[in-house]
Amino acid sequence: MNTKEQIQSSYVNAQKIFSELGVDCEEAMELLNGIPVSMHCWQGDDVSGFEDPDGELTGGIQATGSHPGKAKSPAQLRADIDFAMSMIPGNLRLNLHAIYLESDTPVERDEIKPEHFANWVDWARDARVGLDFNPSCFSHPLSVDNMTLSHPDSEVRDFWVRHCIASRKVSEYFGKELGTPSVMNIWVPDGYKDVPIDRLAPRKRLAESLDRIIAEPISKKFHKDAVESKLFGIGTEAYTAGSNEFYLGYAATRDVMLCLDAGHFHPTEVISDKISSVSMYVDELLLHVSRPVRWDSDHVVMLDDETQAIASEIIRNNLTERVNIGLDFFDASINRIAAWVIGTRNMKKALLKALLEPTDQLKDIENAGDFTSRLALQEEAKSLPWAAVWDYYCLQQGVPVRADWLKDVKQYEQEVLLKR
Repeated sequence: MNTKEQIQSSYVNAQKIFSELGVDCEEAMELLNGIPVSMHCWQGDDVSGFEDPDGELTGGIQATGSHPGKAKSPAQLRADIDFAMSMIPGNLRLNLHAIYLESDTPVERDEIKPEHFANWVDWARDARVGLDFNPSCFSHPLSVDNMTLSHPDSEVRDFWVRHCIASRKVSEYFGKELGTPSVMNIWVPDGYKDVPIDRLAPRKRLAESLDRIIAEPISKKFHKDAVESKLFGIGTEAYTAGSNEFYLGYAATRDVMLCLDAGHFHPTEVISDKISSVSMYVDELLLHVSRPVRWDSDHVVMLDDETQAIASEIIRNNLTERVNIGLDFFDASINRIAAWVIGTRNMKKALLKALLEPTDQLKDIENAGDFTSRLALQEEAKSLPWAAVWDYYCLQQGVPVRADWLKDVKQYEQEVLLKR
């Protein structure tokens, strides 16, 4: 059991150690409070949505496992999200896909309207969180060819263009209603399983479709456009139209955000190394923090080297106002609420640990050319008592400390999830 006195005592000792390095723990926690992390709704129901919950996932989307307790209705999903958020400290947002609409009658995707998401806005207002949005360009009869916005058939392209335009209106509605801009991310599965002859034509069609989608100006006070690249996927092993090079050029020339997904690159390639480079050419970035295991498998985020490197790049380069942090994983082999809690808390732990680094001191040492001291202090910083600050932060925020949340999740599973 973690007592309040133990946590406070450990924090006071940690505070003294960080103070000697010129790091203000109170300031670090205050800065952490100002960095929102956008949780993804699709962890709670394995990307089923409410358009056709029994429909087949396509477009390279897979959720593996059959752990009991999957949310089967909007009310259940919101209750699970509420419960998960109650165990996560700090500023949160929620990221929705278009397939999470609510309607008594079927609604085609190019006809979605703000009214179909009114319940989500009411929930978000009560929960005091912002909402982000995504068109759902997958798991649909018109996406079975793994071609949507770049499809050679103009009627298919037009359908998906209309869907994305309608999605922008939903995103703008979120921003207006909640007083915080909604980030709308466009990802499409477009590509080929085997080597294509013409790599250029699909990319020309994709760029033309995207230009049509963003043609109508929407104030960034309410809505921000983002585009997401991918290296390959199931069914698109040989080629994707929306490569990183394509979208970096597109974002830089169209004044939209670039989304870097941790699982959308070569197995040994990391997005942490890209953040500073890309920040020179686009005003804002969106990150999808995930954990690829040999491919884009969307495992629950761990506090591993790459998660820490992502957080450190954001903090070291003062990019908190220009980088939007979202999560993207879906694991049906474990308790879905636990997955949210573990992954989101790990992202926030990484951010706090980065905020507690004596960055200015390390930069001075580096600029002086003292690389011996740089390495030595970098390594010593890894064992600083940042976890004591994290425990105190959780205590301040009124959420469980360390693994105390797990017993509540287990109880919720017994009382709620297993009865579904």
